[in-house]
Amino acid sequence: MKAKITLMTLLMMLSFGNRVTAQNPSKKDSSETKTVLLINTHLTYPGWSEGKLNASFYNVAKDFFISKNYKVIETKVEDGYDADEEVEKHLQADIVILQTPVNWENTPWIYKKYVDEVFNSALKSKKFLAGDGRSEAEGFKQYGMGGKMQGKRFMISATWNAPEESFNNPENPLWKGKTADDALFNIAANYLFTGFEVIPGHYCYDVYHNRHIKEDLENYPAYLQKMFNIK
Repeated sequence: MKAKITLMTLLMMLSFGNRVTAQNPSKKDSSETKTVLLINTHLTYPGWSEGKLNASFYNVAKDFFISKNYKVIETKVEDGYDADEEVEKHLQADIVILQTPVNWENTPWIYKKYVDEVFNSALKSKKFLAGDGRSEAEGFKQYGMGGKMQGKRFMISATWNAPEESFNNPENPLWKGKTADDALFNIAANYLFTGFEVIPGHYCYDVYHNRHIKEDLENYPAYLQKMFNIK
């Protein structure tokens, strides 16, 4: 009888231990691994714009996320891509970061082509969104509420010829008080439309005259850590 009671007690302890393990999975559980998609949209103009600075910021971000045990997936638009595969990359990613030069106050044209092809693929498959959000049955819903990508975050990291002081300055004849995020809002809008949270961008200004590029690169990991609340 004593042996039977001891065996029953042991089985109960093992069962309880299994329940605790199930409720408190190991931190090494692969399901907890976060994923970041890095997109480099630099377009090379030989002898004028070779892309070294954007590649530097891209690589700093890559090294940072690897050091924080993130899975890093990559797209270099100039090297080519498959639109359907890019949709799947976005679905995998918790964070998407676009690294881009600002050419004529926008991204290089290859990025607009990328967006049209990737987001059209996701529209057709309904993987990013289901319509534009409006519904006759739910008249309170507004345009832009049809996204399925809630919980994901998007950020722009851009290199500008424009100096930092030209932004947030009502006296500036071009931006008229706008922020750099305001100036690039059209780039972020498609991510907002599909449900992403848009994080304030990281910007390197006045790149042809900036004496602080080295510091901007050195400070970039701290910015990423702060904005994405990474320990």
